[in-house]
Amino acid sequence: MKKVAVVTDSVACLTREIVRDYDIDIIPINFLAGGRTYRDWVDITPSEAYKLFLSDPDSFNTSAPSPKECFEAFQAAAKKAPNILCVTLSKKLSHVYDSAVDAVELAKTELPGVNIEVLDSTQATSSEGMIALAAARAAAEGKGLPEVKQAAARVMEKVKAIILLDTIKHVYRSGRIPKIASQMGSMLNIKPLLTVSQTVHFTGMAHSRKKGVERMLQMMRSNIGDLPACVAVTHAYALEEAEALKERILKEFNCKEIWLSEFSPVMGYACGTGTIGVSFYPDEAADAEE
Repeated sequence: MKKVAVVTDSVACLTREIVRDYDIDIIPINFLAGGRTYRDWVDITPSEAYKLFLSDPDSFNTSAPSPKECFEAFQAAAKKAPNILCVTLSKKLSHVYDSAVDAVELAKTELPGVNIEVLDSTQATSSEGMIALAAARAAAEGKGLPEVKQAAARVMEKVKAIILLDTIKHVYRSGRIPKIASQMGSMLNIKPLLTVSQTVHFTGMAHSRKKGVERMLQMMRSNIGDLPACVAVTHAYALEEAEALKERILKEFNCKEIWLSEFSPVMGYACGTGTIGVSFYPDEAADAEE
């Protein structure tokens, strides 16, 4: 039995293969579509969810998992290790962190002898996933909980996420801008660029997808230059464009690792389909090995 099991939520946008290979347990986020509640990762695929979103975006809504649902993920993880690290999306963006903390209290009586710690990643999407993955890799190496937490913290310090929306139409749902401003921006075909740090920040806009992608890559270059980098490309019902972006990044950057995944459909609530994103951080360890 390994020393530490890692749990994260479905907004981390990890691929099925990563989750399987590193034995990560996932807390599914709930979303409502067409009057029915779905559990992300469990009841529906992201592509199926985005089809529902396109057919009736106004019926789409989200809700954080309950402490009971978090506890169920802890129960599964406790079968693998006596220590659990739960990495959540930023507590300023969701109540997942709070639900996980409440679930820890429940586990004190229901899972005696199991030590559980909850880590606020301060991120979301694949940048959160990269933090959870770093923790899971350390756990797979047989590291103890302090070392697993340190591995997560090292990535937390340097990971960045840039997200390009295809439309600003749905962003009013995040509470960041008024609905009328969102509708006007959509009419003007504005493509917002967002970053994530504690919460979501508007960092710029473009008037075409092509210019938006160029701005994303420019921001990447200014952060990592020629350093070896770990990269994740994520999309919401825009696979062809995401694959093209991944291939371009492979050609233009020194990638130690790159993977592609779908945005959790929970992201469709405010981002909409056509959204693409990139998360990345410089891997100094790889640089030192060279």
